Amino acid sequence: MNLDYIIPNNWSILEEGFNPDLVESSESIFSLGNGAMGQRANFEETFSGATFQGSYIAGVYYPDKTRVGWWKNGYPEYFAKVLNAPNWIGIKVLINGVYLDLHTSTKVSNFKRELNMKEGWLSRSFEAVLPNNVEVKVNTKRFLSLDLDEIGAIKYEVTPLNGDAEITFEPYLDSGITNEDTNWDDKFWDTLNVSHDNHQAFIQAKTMKTDFYVCAFMESEVFIDGKTLLIEPKIQADATTTTFSYKHKVKQHQTYGIHKFGGYTVDRNHPKVELVQAAKTALKKATDFGFDTLLTMQKDAWAKIWEMADITIDGDVKAQQGIRFNIYHLNQTYLGTDASLNIGPKGFTGEKYGGSTYWDTEAYCIPFYMATKDQSVARNLLAYRYNHLQKAIENAEKLGFSNGAALYPMVTMNGEECHNEWEITFEEIHRNGAIAFAIFNYHRYTGDYSYIPEKGLEVLIAIARFWQQRATFSTHKNKYVILGVTGPNEYENNVNNNWYTNYIAKWCIDYAIENIARVEKEFASDYTRIMNKTRLSQAEIEQWKAVADTMYFPFSDEHNIYLQQDGFLDKELVTVANLDKSQRPINQKWSWDRILRSPYIKQADTLQGFYFFEDHFSTEELKRHFDFYEPFTVHESSLSPCVHSIQAAKLGQMDQAYTFYLRTSRLDLDDYNHEVHEGLHITSMAGTWMSIVEGFGGMRIKNNQLSFEPKIPNQWDAYSFKVNFRHQILKVMVSHQDTKFELDGNEDLSILVHGKTVLISPNNLVSI
Repeated sequence: MNLDYIIPNNWSILEEGFNPDLVESSESIFSLGNGAMGQRANFEETFSGATFQGSYIAGVYYPDKTRVGWWKNGYPEYFAKVLNAPNWIGIKVLINGVYLDLHTSTKVSNFKRELNMKEGWLSRSFEAVLPNNVEVKVNTKRFLSLDLDEIGAIKYEVTPLNGDAEITFEPYLDSGITNEDTNWDDKFWDTLNVSHDNHQAFIQAKTMKTDFYVCAFMESEVFIDGKTLLIEPKIQADATTTTFSYKHKVKQHQTYGIHKFGGYTVDRNHPKVELVQAAKTALKKATDFGFDTLLTMQKDAWAKIWEMADITIDGDVKAQQGIRFNIYHLNQTYLGTDASLNIGPKGFTGEKYGGSTYWDTEAYCIPFYMATKDQSVARNLLAYRYNHLQKAIENAEKLGFSNGAALYPMVTMNGEECHNEWEITFEEIHRNGAIAFAIFNYHRYTGDYSYIPEKGLEVLIAIARFWQQRATFSTHKNKYVILGVTGPNEYENNVNNNWYTNYIAKWCIDYAIENIARVEKEFASDYTRIMNKTRLSQAEIEQWKAVADTMYFPFSDEHNIYLQQDGFLDKELVTVANLDKSQRPINQKWSWDRILRSPYIKQADTLQGFYFFEDHFSTEELKRHFDFYEPFTVHESSLSPCVHSIQAAKLGQMDQAYTFYLRTSRLDLDDYNHEVHEGLHITSMAGTWMSIVEGFGGMRIKNNQLSFEPKIPNQWDAYSFKVNFRHQILKVMVSHQDTKFELDGNEDLSILVHGKTVLISPNNLVSI
């Protein structure tokens, strides 16, 4: 834990007291989103202190030219960057000729910020003394509408406390913005037109290179003590900004307020020539509803999300706050309504990782969305990869592969690889396995096989072709080996025979062969179509089978474990417990050379394989591997604590499982990795959900049934969650006394609890 200023609360993220050193961290933590756009929690008014300005639009990106010291053949030509979009939230506040700025105010008191996760809004309140000695009280509230996802709404109120004041609100739009993260300081936006119409303003701009056309817009209305004021604004505009000024003389203790509606229309959703008209339509809807009605709609929309997605924890406020924080940000980032979108590791909270799609989606996010929404959302995420299959084939071709072999990108916006580091781009090929595993996981959970003959089998064939070509036959070992890779543990590069990579490669081939046979038997027309399209022959399948059947797996007879990779035992095996705490995190303290020579593991690697394929191994095997590898794991990836929490719970090591749960759930709230100012770890937040549902709840699919092995940490009194399993909602309530199940559905549901069959009838509470 490196930050400890967030006040524990069941439903809100609370900050009290103004600390300029925490502004950028809070801008991340208090971020807003609605699936279509998002923004860091930047102040609406001027702030001249350290700040990371960020507003983002889903699916809009820029191909920032790759910048490396030594160019290697096969490098991606660019790194996709989610762009800081034109700013619509700004409201300068001029008070007796001086701009309100908390950085220059002589006193700031009673500062409070709240992110209300239950209702989906952000508020601030404070009192400030300006350099001209004017004292004011400020209250703000804003949200990004879930119902009108092109609209955001702001209520901003100022009350003079020590005398009358002339106050001017200056709402503005600004397209002259830059990215915090850029390789070459390129200009990302080209402003096309700045215009206004009565109280509405519009800036039309397009991205350089990718030519996404966007219209940023705003409309404002001002009030005195809640009553509408009819003030014609003074309008100023230049090449990249437009500002409306609403001046009013305000008596002491009167409240001068402004409602500002703004947002974006994008040519992903509208013809580019109709963006201004679409913006006017959006503003008409917003102003017809008004701020208060829109806020009520926002509360109702979030209530529907929480009705299904909420996890309750009794007796541990920090744990409760942590899981709701994670669930909230996952839903702010992706709602499943647009199949062309995916889940970026930072969501709408920052620019690191480019905001692009990683294998995190398949490994961590799909289980969350599959169980808390419905299978169509998960299927959209699978279809996203199917739609990028040709690009994945082209990615493999650039590296010398052929015959329709596909290598899915480590990082992508449109299916092309756009990661800049060779040890990741060329070597972290295990990502292909996660794409295939997600197809398996979807079918296992939903029972919906139709995706595989319709789309999934083509993906499985292309991935199997890649693994067959990537493997090398070692005459020395008389086995197939996979050389020069990076496993999930990115603190090891260019290693030979990473066990996880080899294991998932074999599994991918076996799974593809299994499904080819099933589709041939049960879906003859699809089989014919796919075989004609892929030109797959039985002879080629036999080549795959030879690789899978004789794959090499490094193993230590001494320790009776699979080795993370060849040579792992040659390292100086000093556990993390014996590493000086001053050396942590090692990725910020050590040279890369030193990290590569160390035994330290960034995140679950061998244990990632034991997580995916738990049913392939005994509990005793899991314990041996967990007890060997976890002591060398520094957990410096956000994806690490959740897997270890799940496995510790499986092994009955509940204190350890709870510690890992707190770390994954409060990773950003408590800034465990010293980097929350850069943005939140969105995709790993799905792992927090998994830590409870799969870890403490012990949920699995066994014999085509839901199976539970519930456990509860000593620190909790009780917890509950819901899952949408095959169109029926099952609520699970666990206490120290018993576990209760309640079914919302139309048919009886047979489940396993600690290995025994239990029949749950609709609307009938069953206690075990």
